[in-house]
Amino acid sequence: MKKPVLTYEPLGDSAVTVSIGPARDATAQLRARALAAALLKHPLDGVVDVAPAYASVTVYYDPSRVSGAGTLPYDRVCSAIRRCAEKAKVLLRRTPKGVLADRLVEIPVCYGGEFGPDLADVAKKAKLTPEQVIKRHSKIEYRVQAIGFVPGFPYLAGLPERLHTPRRSTPREIVAAGSVGIGGAQTGVYPISTPGGWNLIGRTPSTLFNPREEPAALLQVGDLVRFRPITLEEFAVWK
Repeated sequence: MKKPVLTYEPLGDSAVTVSIGPARDATAQLRARALAAALLKHPLDGVVDVAPAYASVTVYYDPSRVSGAGTLPYDRVCSAIRRCAEKAKVLLRRTPKGVLADRLVEIPVCYGGEFGPDLADVAKKAKLTPEQVIKRHSKIEYRVQAIGFVPGFPYLAGLPERLHTPRRSTPREIVAAGSVGIGGAQTGVYPISTPGGWNLIGRTPSTLFNPREEPAALLQVGDLVRFRPITLEEFAVWK
């Protein structure tokens, strides 16, 4: 097994994206999570945010606050990231173990009806009944691979291949907060009301994003997610 290599790419003049391998590689994804955890545990001078996604980590920094001299702030940040990765043993040949603890988050979902207007279409494409789609969708533990598009939106990996469904040709102007959808090979949950083109199969009463809380997003990269079917009556009284 080759020793992993970090590659650096500037993102504007105040951020750098650090890649550790192919985006879909499970080991590279784990290393990215380990690097992000290390950077958060041992903050670097001038770094203002750390955002892992798939097999990369984007590090945002304030150039005026980056310590050191003789090189550009970008170069100093890259050097500091590598030192942190080595200290956290992210660059060992073996997958880092014991540095991360999986968190399982259960999300209740009321499938179908007015909350899931595309459930029948997903079922038809998969040659399944709506009930079979619900059963398959809710029996999986999904991994949060990225947070983006809008604050708190989780891109979840692990969707059964039979449920893969292309995004709608015409996006909806408004998708209600809490809507659970399928977009291609991924599933996700809309944390706020926004335009969107994913196929809607249900809705959760859970709040996925609240700017008044810390952290504001319910889910973080690396979390495991399981959906639990609930009835319309349960949805109505959920608190």
